[in-house]
Amino acid sequence: MATGRWPRSRNGPHAMCLIVFAWQTHPRYPLVLVANRDEFYGRPTTPAHWWPDVPGLLAGRDESAGGTWLAVGERGRWAAVTNYREGSPVPGMRSRGVLPVDFVSGSESPVAFAAGLGARGAEYGGFNLLAGDADTLTWASNRRVGHQVVAPGIHTLSNHLLNTPWPKAELVRLKLQHLLHADDFALEELLAVLADRTPFDDRSLPVTGVGLETERVLSSPFIVSDDYGTRCTTVLLVDSSGQMLFAEQSFVAGERVGDPVVYKVPRSSAT
Repeated sequence: MATGRWPRSRNGPHAMCLIVFAWQTHPRYPLVLVANRDEFYGRPTTPAHWWPDVPGLLAGRDESAGGTWLAVGERGRWAAVTNYREGSPVPGMRSRGVLPVDFVSGSESPVAFAAGLGARGAEYGGFNLLAGDADTLTWASNRRVGHQVVAPGIHTLSNHLLNTPWPKAELVRLKLQHLLHADDFALEELLAVLADRTPFDDRSLPVTGVGLETERVLSSPFIVSDDYGTRCTTVLLVDSSGQMLFAEQSFVAGERVGDPVVYKVPRSSAT
C-alpha cells in the first residue's frame, strides 16, 4: 500500500472526502449522491444508525469529536461536510462534523443556514458544507465569502471549492453522468462510481501544500494506504415522491466489511 503523511489539528485528523451528486437532473431521482469518507483507520467511528440522542437523524458518527460527515433526517433534510485541504490547517474551536447535525436536526432553510455560517465560519477549520431539502440545495465554505444556491446539474465536491476540477473529481463526474443515462441503476453500480483506486499522473495533481507524495496518495477516488484511506462509501437517493434511500458500505484498509447497510426514510416524514 501507498504511504503518506497527513496534516493533523487539535481537533483531530484532517479528513479528506469526495462527493459527486446529480441535483434535479434525473427524471426519477431529484438527488443522486455518492460520497467517500476518507479518514485514519484508527479514528473511532460508529457506522450509520439512527441517533438516539438526536431523534430523526440518520448518520455515521465520529466518536472522537461527536459529529458526522453526512446526515439525513426524517423531514427530507440532508447535509454533508468535507474538509478544505491546506498544508498548514488552521484548527477550529468546534468540530466541522457538528454542521450536518445542526442543519438536519434544525428547522432553518438551507439558504438561511448557509447564510448564517458567514458570521461563525471562523469557529471551524476549513470546510465545505452541502445542505439541502426537497426544494433547495446550498453550498457554503469558510474559505470563500458568501454561499451559493446549487443549480441543477452534476456537481463534485472534494477538499477544495465546489466543482474544482481535480482529476479524481472529473473522473467520477463522468462516471455518474454515464450511469444516469439509464432510467434506473443498481446500488452496486452507484457504489462503484467512487471505487477507482488508480493514482493519477504526477503532472495532473493539484498543489495544495501537503507535498507531492501525499498528493499522489490522495489522487485516486478510493484511497488505500498504510494507516489512512476510504472508510465508507455512501449512496443517497431521493425519488420524485420524496422517498429517501440511504446506503453505506464500510471498509477497513480497502477491504469490505460486510454488505451495504440500507435504510429507507419513511416517505410520510420526508416532506
